[in-house]
Amino acid sequence: MLQKPDLSFWKLWNLSFGFFGVQIAYALQSANISRIFRTLGADPHDLSFFWILPPLMGILVQPIVGTLSDKTWCRFGRRIPYLFVGAAVAVAVMCLLPNAGSLGLALSAVMIFGLLMLMLLDTSINMAMQPFKMLVGDMVNEKQKAKAYSIQSFLCNAGSVVGFLFPFIFTWLGLKNTAPEGVVPQSVVWSFYVGAAILILCVLYTTFKVKEWTPEEYRQYNPVKEENETKANWFVLLKNAPSTFWKVGLVQFFCWSALLYMWTYVVDAVSLTVWGTADSTTEAYQTAGNWTGVLYAIQAMGSVVWAALLPKFSNTKMAYSLSLVLGGLGFALIPFCPNQYLQILPFLLIGCAWAAMLAMPFTFVTNALQGYGHMGAYLGLFNGTICLPQIVAALLGGIVLKLVGGVQSNMMIVSGVLLICGACAVSIIKDKR
Repeated sequence: MLQKPDLSFWKLWNLSFGFFGVQIAYALQSANISRIFRTLGADPHDLSFFWILPPLMGILVQPIVGTLSDKTWCRFGRRIPYLFVGAAVAVAVMCLLPNAGSLGLALSAVMIFGLLMLMLLDTSINMAMQPFKMLVGDMVNEKQKAKAYSIQSFLCNAGSVVGFLFPFIFTWLGLKNTAPEGVVPQSVVWSFYVGAAILILCVLYTTFKVKEWTPEEYRQYNPVKEENETKANWFVLLKNAPSTFWKVGLVQFFCWSALLYMWTYVVDAVSLTVWGTADSTTEAYQTAGNWTGVLYAIQAMGSVVWAALLPKFSNTKMAYSLSLVLGGLGFALIPFCPNQYLQILPFLLIGCAWAAMLAMPFTFVTNALQGYGHMGAYLGLFNGTICLPQIVAALLGGIVLKLVGGVQSNMMIVSGVLLICGACAVSIIKDKR
């Protein structure tokens, strides 16, 4: 077996550039789904249930995409066909979802339509997102993987900044940030339209710039074992997975539970802490929604800076743990910053955790998986360590909210505690380089 060649910076860049567009779509979903459903009339205590669909679709779709793409060889490539189809579906859904309240439907029908669109959106985003991680696993050698995932992290956060800022920018440009009760404001609607256009352009760039290896070239650089175990099912793969797979998965459980509560409750938390209201019918609430997008963008920019610093740490586990501790402190500070500009500090700290969560788990796991084969299937299954925690957290969200007094801002403290637990769990990981 030949050693995978070193790739130039621009080849590594091209492998992941489409991720920029995918992340714009993901950022728009993350920052605006709770806002959209609250605007449509959802009760805060039921809000976490709407967030079951995204991780549920992820846990179903990504292993399937990973397994099927392991066996796909065609003129368009191995992973890229799934990337393109997922992006195309996401574009269509992004044009429909924010208009759920403008179709003249009854409230129950609006909720069902919105949930269906959310399910399709997350299915397509997951289908488009997974191939980027697989491309790095297929074509990048171990020495460059940390760099490749750091580039992916940078593009991810750059896309996040754009997506998070869109509603704020379009409001500043003059689009209305308020609308009749039950209707999503035009500032949000046009954010989804423009995000969809950028998504398809970025994916087309990667599609035309990246030439995947042929089956013969692939076998030269990857263990033959990968091609000889096609009959192994997911249960067999999980049974034979390296211990690092499960140990990193434990860290992931705490981290992604914390993120789920942020995505679900942070708009209400910021609105309540800074503007003194969580009433979704008020202009103050919509202003808080825009400002939360700005805070998300600040988080992403902080994450870009922190991602550039992470490779400089000689001890990867220490860097991972420190990042999660900083993020935990950031979450805990949110309810104690009554000024909108003071909220910048917590989100910068959360950005440190986000940078580590994007890059480090896949570095640990892909290094540990060398020689195991079925890289795509394993990475699809590893996505379960992102999705399952969110499903569990979403199911328990209403109960946890009641336990903390029904105050949405207190859920940020819960997220902080979860990240600190994740930082402690990093100590059990063994780093195989």
